[in-house]
Amino acid sequence: MLLGLSALKEDDIMEQKHYFTDNRDLPSNRKVHPFTLAGHTWNFTTDDGVFSKSGVDYGTKVLLEAAAREQIAGDVLDMGCGYGVIGIVVRTLFPSCTVVCSDVNPRAAELAEANSRSCDAPVTVIVSDGFENITDSFDTILSNPPIRAGKKTVYAIFEGAYAHLKPHGIFLAVIRKQQGADSAARKLREVFGNCEQIANDKSYRVLKCIREN
Repeated sequence: MLLGLSALKEDDIMEQKHYFTDNRDLPSNRKVHPFTLAGHTWNFTTDDGVFSKSGVDYGTKVLLEAAAREQIAGDVLDMGCGYGVIGIVVRTLFPSCTVVCSDVNPRAAELAEANSRSCDAPVTVIVSDGFENITDSFDTILSNPPIRAGKKTVYAIFEGAYAHLKPHGIFLAVIRKQQGADSAARKLREVFGNCEQIANDKSYRVLKCIREN
């Protein structure tokens, strides 16, 4: 089962709960962290109140390594983008793509816009609670979903991804085994009718689904 807030220690909740909320009232504490993949290096600005503020997390790295092996083209969505890592890296590795980055947290969205400019990787950034403000359809949707927001939120992302994919579009998500990868795969099979594990690194599993029609 995916972990919800009730399953976390109280101090862990206090530290992490803000990254999937509107937390622009928090004091700013911006820092820059480098990230290297596939021969490229990006410098990402982070801040307090966003996911993985100390640098790109291992799960995102595993997802991007798997994404780099895919033939990504067309319209791409980074759902739950944080400070924009997935969308910006994909835009760099696949420069013909049109990329949209979306997050519920306005502070994260502001950072994603700034990082897009500084990394010279143009993306469109949208503030949206899940797919609430997403109207387009996409060829590829990628997500490192906010596990700490709870199973209801994560499964809504799965369902929204299916609804916003073009026929034969792909959905890629990374979830750690200890945080519910097995139950997530079962849910994705319910939604898409298929789910393939394409990477498994230090218990981080990358799941791939295809909208078949």
